[in-house]
Amino acid sequence: MSDTPWTSDFSVRGGIVRVKKTGAAIPLDRALASEAATWFGLFLAIQAKALLNRLAPPGPSVWFAPDRPRPWYLVWAAAAWNGVRIARSPEEATASFYFEDSTWAAPPAPRHSRAFNFDCADIAKSRVAEVFEQVFGYPLTLDPETGCGLAVEKGEANGVHDGRIVQLPVRPRPGRTYQRLIDNIEDGLAVDLRTPFVGGRPVVVFLKRRPAADRFANHNCAVEMARPEQVFSPAEIDRLSEFTRAMRLDWGGLDILRDRASGRLYVVDVNKTDMGPPIALPFIQKLVAVARMGRALRRLVDG
Repeated sequence: MSDTPWTSDFSVRGGIVRVKKTGAAIPLDRALASEAATWFGLFLAIQAKALLNRLAPPGPSVWFAPDRPRPWYLVWAAAAWNGVRIARSPEEATASFYFEDSTWAAPPAPRHSRAFNFDCADIAKSRVAEVFEQVFGYPLTLDPETGCGLAVEKGEANGVHDGRIVQLPVRPRPGRTYQRLIDNIEDGLAVDLRTPFVGGRPVVVFLKRRPAADRFANHNCAVEMARPEQVFSPAEIDRLSEFTRAMRLDWGGLDILRDRASGRLYVVDVNKTDMGPPIALPFIQKLVAVARMGRALRRLVDG
């Protein structure tokens, strides 16, 4: 388990902050400084709630391996808010949680009978698309050499936000996957439905909006929160839950797009170590989201 300083997770070079495990690159600019300041306000609020939790009887403890989640991860916020302690050794824990911020990995053997995400070892884009087609019955992936029209070319790795629109047919590039271009544009803004799932059920939905020209970026111009039943039908929730089970995902966020013309859902990304809540979400909604995620985590751990 990592006890190294937070700064060791990043490298800075040429005005770019790079996340070492995922390879994600973030410009070191005024926007990043503003987001960091906004995040710090939420961090202080969660720390205050964690201090209040010490007045109550101790909650369950979870052993995270191989890494302990940093404060910018949603599972850290949920645990701190609802009194789920992060164990410092597997012997003192009541459950174990595989936490590895990599696209492909080899999880260690679980240390407890209550173990989460240990079977979710591959979240590459092609794997997500393969499982999606099996569960939903219609494809996301396209053959770049035989397809026709616009498509999305993106890398297999998680969290790099390197998608771009290409015209098919095209010669495939190594390490890239090719998918349908989903029309999720409303009033000039791309709308992503980031949905955290816990124990196979959706907890909240973050409706993330950004300009269509920046649809593959990681910065949102607006985010609002909704309950899953306000966004998805009961049948869609059941199918999404089936998808998480097929991915062996006990905790994690799905990036879901709804095609405007057909109304169909497409799961385009899976993140088992999702960060959040989103920076652009209003502060009170952030607290509500963290509280809901905390209750869901507590139910998952308590069984």
